[in-house]
Amino acid sequence: MAHSSQPADPAAPAPLSVGDEVELDVTNIAHGGVSVARHGGRVVFVADAIPGERVRARVTEARKKSFARAVTVEVIEASPDRRDHVWPEAALDRAPQDRAGGAEFGHIALPRQRDLKAQVLVDAMQRFGGLDVEELVGLEVEACLGDDESNGLGYRTRVRLHVDPETGAVGPYAARSRRVIPVLSLPLATEGVEAIAPLGDSMPDVAAVDLVAPSADDPRMLLTVGDGRKRAGEDDPVRELVGDRGFLVRAGGFWQVHREAPEVLFTAVRDAVTHLIDEGRFDAAAANLDLYGGAGLLAAAMAEAAGPQVKVTTVEADAGATDDAAENLAELVGARAITARVDRYLADLLSAAPPVRDRLRRGTVVLDPPRSGAGGDVCAQLAGLAPANIVYVACDPVALARDTKTLLAAGYALAGLRAFDLFPHTHHLESVALFTRE
Repeated sequence: MAHSSQPADPAAPAPLSVGDEVELDVTNIAHGGVSVARHGGRVVFVADAIPGERVRARVTEARKKSFARAVTVEVIEASPDRRDHVWPEAALDRAPQDRAGGAEFGHIALPRQRDLKAQVLVDAMQRFGGLDVEELVGLEVEACLGDDESNGLGYRTRVRLHVDPETGAVGPYAARSRRVIPVLSLPLATEGVEAIAPLGDSMPDVAAVDLVAPSADDPRMLLTVGDGRKRAGEDDPVRELVGDRGFLVRAGGFWQVHREAPEVLFTAVRDAVTHLIDEGRFDAAAANLDLYGGAGLLAAAMAEAAGPQVKVTTVEADAGATDDAAENLAELVGARAITARVDRYLADLLSAAPPVRDRLRRGTVVLDPPRSGAGGDVCAQLAGLAPANIVYVACDPVALARDTKTLLAAGYALAGLRAFDLFPHTHHLESVALFTRE
């Protein structure tokens, strides 16, 4: 293996090969949980570092002339925010290929993690969203109840483990790979998940293990056998509790993983709708929509603010989730749950009769798309329908930023933006953006 211990010269060419070890001054944070450094004019995205540190890093990818990827193997000058990793199986003293993935910020103090996430969101909204920095001053990533006291541990109510097809060992994938790493602990998981986790077991006939600990039901294990896509028990109904409101959810269906996340997002959407009501911008009798609606959590939040007579249609491609939404919204006389792809549903609305389109123009749309975002096509459809308000729940800052640019160009204004630390010790965050039609 080649080694280079000389300090990087920013003016010199920087030929790099996989396996090279170089000293790097880490200057910034990038989307995706990696930090940014430069080596001879080339950008290097380096894992397991913190901006402000000097590290020795091993090059893992150097195919691009403009940038390379590396992983920290030694900290030469540590940040005051560096901590012992919360997950021993992901710590720096392990070989990079043997570090468990899923806690890429676990070596950083919680307040600094949130500052870095805020920087990523602000940068994305400027670079990809077209916002001015003045519009983003003071943006903070808000902590969930109890996380500061627990150091951000014990929050995950849903964990997926994988099984090594050769050894049968159970564990998470290694960071940035699909290599299974056997582990002795799951520090981000709730006690209910940890209690049933088959750590140390051999499960040679199983491909994956999903651990689910509902807030109002017993923990359970869902097994994917062989190369099958269906998990045993995934359609079993489980109960979740959000405040004093119960929700029926399929055991294998989508639900937020942080124990507090459903209530945090429920409250954030409820508060956004309440703000619209106070501003005289919300019409409870309009054709209000909850897109990518899942089990109806956010439609229920809209009703919490606007009252049980609110008209709202929740649209979800997964038929099981739609069934759950119908059950969860049954007491709302104006609620409907429809199984459909969002883009196809909106396409039908675009060709609807003028009275339907008018009700849509007076309506409010809540949407919680997948990590890739709503995307240009869906945002263009929304722009064509021109609802009065859009409440956008996003789990990826770059996807949100790109969709923001589309909505701003269509005549919407960003009336509010909040961010939440629903995934401590990872680079992920959740945002809630409020758009109003100008």
